[in-house]
Amino acid sequence: MNNLEYKGYFGSIEKGKEDNRLYGTVLGMTKDCIAYEGNDIDELEKDFRDAIESYLEGCKELGIKPRKEINGTIKVSIPADIHSRMVIFTKNNGTSINEFVRKSIERQLETAS
Repeated sequence: MNNLEYKGYFGSIEKGKEDNRLYGTVLGMTKDCIAYEGNDIDELEKDFRDAIESYLEGCKELGIKPRKEINGTIKVSIPADIHSRMVIFTKNNGTSINEFVRKSIERQLETAS
């Protein structure tokens, strides 16, 4: 197990070097920080879920919409020559840049697994 998941939030699992405790933070959160810890994986998972529930309850009490930074939208900067080649390729192959990038990322992730 490399990551945790609860209610659409994903969390890291890290081991402390000095105390051997487990730690983590919710991934992709840029404006809020949700952290959790535990002595073992069961405690870590419980604290992760409790932290998510506490965050959601706090948002509800404040009347604000909870953030989920992993939402399927990314912004990527690439060199202009690669962008140009991608535009030409997608035009010539009857596809969109979005579809091209999605398929490229999927292929890369499949080979990494």
